[in-house]
Amino acid sequence: MALGQADGEDVVLVRRGSEVFAIGAQCTHYHGPLSEGLVVGDTVRCPWHHACFSLRTGEALRAPALDSIACWRVEKVDDKIFVREKLAPPVPKRATSSVKMRSQPDSVVIVGGGGAGLAAADMLRREGYDGALTTISADDSPPYDRPNLSKDFLAGTAPDDWIPLRPRDFYAERRIDLKLGSRVASLDVQKKRVQLEDGKMYEYGALLLATGAEPVRLKIEGAVDSQIHYLRTFGDSRAIVAKAAAAKRVVVVGASFIGLEVAASLRSRGIDVIVVAPEHQPLERVMGPELGLFIRKLHEAKGVVFHLDDTVLRINGQTVTLKSGTTLGADFVVVGVGVKPSLTLAEGAGLTIDRGIVVNEYLETSVSGVYAAGDIARWPDPHSGERIRVEHWVVAERQGQVAAKNILGHRERFDAVPFFWSQHYDVAINYVGHAERWDAVEIDGNLDARNCAVSYKQGDRTLAVATISRDLQSLQTEAAMESGHLRL
Repeated sequence: MALGQADGEDVVLVRRGSEVFAIGAQCTHYHGPLSEGLVVGDTVRCPWHHACFSLRTGEALRAPALDSIACWRVEKVDDKIFVREKLAPPVPKRATSSVKMRSQPDSVVIVGGGGAGLAAADMLRREGYDGALTTISADDSPPYDRPNLSKDFLAGTAPDDWIPLRPRDFYAERRIDLKLGSRVASLDVQKKRVQLEDGKMYEYGALLLATGAEPVRLKIEGAVDSQIHYLRTFGDSRAIVAKAAAAKRVVVVGASFIGLEVAASLRSRGIDVIVVAPEHQPLERVMGPELGLFIRKLHEAKGVVFHLDDTVLRINGQTVTLKSGTTLGADFVVVGVGVKPSLTLAEGAGLTIDRGIVVNEYLETSVSGVYAAGDIARWPDPHSGERIRVEHWVVAERQGQVAAKNILGHRERFDAVPFFWSQHYDVAINYVGHAERWDAVEIDGNLDARNCAVSYKQGDRTLAVATISRDLQSLQTEAAMESGHLRL
């Protein structure tokens, strides 16, 4: 790949075999530099968050990017390549007779307004579905960029208008009936009906459940609701920002990704942050003790104080008492001790449940025509050979996209390698694969130099790899896992 300009716009020239393509230089997700990415087949992948684009059309093929990149016509004259005029962007497919022959449902209802729900609605329209499409969301805000809530938005470096995933007029233009602040009371999968708490009923031809997860809530002696904050919604993040405006010290309960990202964001605002967690090292269960210690040192260098191997016993006013007897002062408390999948509707409807909604390789549940995607779905992962459920934003969006295609009869297996990223100050950690347990951890490079790859292995198999400052290696690892060739 070569980076240059055409008519004042940044362009990446890509040669694949005898063909040459000219594409926009920046990912449409967070503007990652595509010239530093990876070409896989007829696609290019972003080095930051692994979005995938077609080299031929510019279409965003896989989340987290939803919008296409620009493409230019390329002409070869003798031994020179010329970038000519910009090509028309891809447009949503038109419903054709061949598409309709796949027995499209006459209506689709999506329950859940998060990443999976929006990605599914977007893909249905992109694939030419022209039937009734309703998204029912308990949230008061249109679908938004949830990962940003604990990162840039909470740190004060991302304004409100960055957070919505789509402008409000998008839903009207795509004829997506978005019902906000609406809670589903029950599902009748035999009669194919969804009933809201206000009594309104929606019939469907196909149903996608994308209800996500909800924070695990702690019962802390003496605590009142105004003192404790959880972070899941846009409203939650706004409430913490408002509280932080006058705060000097905050206690964060939990050394999870959310807890630590909150700690980093609040430290960026100049607030004293104390993290209380029962683990011996932060994130030790997910990333092992070596990377856990690195993350702890990273936060301590920024002034975060840790009380590990400890828990909160009670709260009395602005005094937080720990099980060890230590007392801490806090203007307010943020709890980030994990989430649990929202399964009440699925359980009530009689869907098969196993610590999540059980789906097949096409993301279809035990009831035909009912699909599940995102934090609630437990699917057969071809890479690990196990049924897994993960709580990753990119996975949720990609599952929403695949579920949408399967609603339309494509029969596309969900076989993406799980991916997530976590941001701590100026250090980004990319993680591909899935490792709930491992035999060995191998570190290539140097953690303290912030340039390394951490591999989680079971026997001769590499289950997952976390990277710091090695974006291309992360992409290469993902591609190798997809092809089944990673046996390092």
